[in-house]
Amino acid sequence: MQTDLASGVQLHVMPSEKFKTVTITIKFKEMLKADQITKRTLISNLINTNSRHYPTQTDFRNTLSELYGARLSTSVSKKGQYHIVSVGLTVVNDKYLKEEGILKKAIAFLENILYYPNVYHGAFHNETFKREIENLRDEYEAIYDDKQDYSTIALNELYFDTEEQRIPSFGREKDLESITPEGLYKTYEKMLSENEIDIFVLGDIVEENIIDTFKLFKFNDREIFPQKAFYELKESTEVKRKVEKQDLTQARYNLAFNTNIFYHQNNYYAGQIFNGLFGGYPHSKLFMNVREKESLAYTISSGIDTFTGSMFVYSGIDQKEATHVGEIILKELNALRQGDFNDESVQQTKELLKNSLYQSEDSANSMIERAYASKITREPQIRIEEWIKKIESVTKAEIMDTAKRVQLRAEFLLIGKED
Repeated sequence: MQTDLASGVQLHVMPSEKFKTVTITIKFKEMLKADQITKRTLISNLINTNSRHYPTQTDFRNTLSELYGARLSTSVSKKGQYHIVSVGLTVVNDKYLKEEGILKKAIAFLENILYYPNVYHGAFHNETFKREIENLRDEYEAIYDDKQDYSTIALNELYFDTEEQRIPSFGREKDLESITPEGLYKTYEKMLSENEIDIFVLGDIVEENIIDTFKLFKFNDREIFPQKAFYELKESTEVKRKVEKQDLTQARYNLAFNTNIFYHQNNYYAGQIFNGLFGGYPHSKLFMNVREKESLAYTISSGIDTFTGSMFVYSGIDQKEATHVGEIILKELNALRQGDFNDESVQQTKELLKNSLYQSEDSANSMIERAYASKITREPQIRIEEWIKKIESVTKAEIMDTAKRVQLRAEFLLIGKED
């Protein structure tokens, strides 16, 4: 059931008897803006630290403990052209407790931390703000030490053609210097009053009770201008390449391809099977031929972002083999274009995809994410059974045609410094 709590604020109640917990997820969505991504990440962290009525982390965690170990989480993500801040709370269902009203108390706690952040005189609490700035700075600096994370960001900067897409969903260190407690609170006020908000409540619940409880929130109407969710890379025949040297022993070789495979669009299902055959699973061509047969990679895999239509190949290799690895990757892509794969591998990929879908039905968060993806694309949510039928119906010709549309657009190689 979907209920409008205000213009641009929608409550989605998802009754399910599968779980002994109730999962609540609140998502704040706005169009990607380069100067807002880092600020929204910092806000996400602050929400999960303390609030005006729970000013210390001890107060905050004690309250969650009193809610029978309720778990609060916050995160940021990008879906196509949108940036999303998520606030989640999982709490034990009242039906399994002697005490009544825990779910209502949990929702009241959420309302409290959203509407009463740790703010004084129009600014976030200074000590908390400074601490979270430094924590976020430490996280950014740690990326340099994780060479795969570093290489992923470097590849994105090379591949994408807008600043908004190049910046990771969690922001970047250089933005921290310009953020102030006052300015960040203004950003938070705009997020609360202007973002499109979707609230999901999933569990063994009474819909009317949930609706009545959330109607007590003070959501104001906001103007929402429907935008296309998908980001489409500009057409080009250019392949951008970059080599960087650092102190490391294992080289990282990452490639980015434009696929035009978008979430639940015409070639989506063929695209999922194509990716599974190419590098998505242990039986894939990249894993079997580059890693197992040729022993050229310590690790190699591919994955598709179906909100940007992009496929990324990530590998750890001996830097002397970079040229050879690149040749084999493109050779295996061409093999799929030519139909050089058998029915057994196709069926194996279909079974793995189906198993993933069935398993997702046992995860409250996965069910919510599927529902939200449909909301973002403004299309009816597809049932698991229909999804599986579409996977089963994919033909060899469709996989070949999908592979033919995949075009290399960027290569990033991170190698060790010469002795």
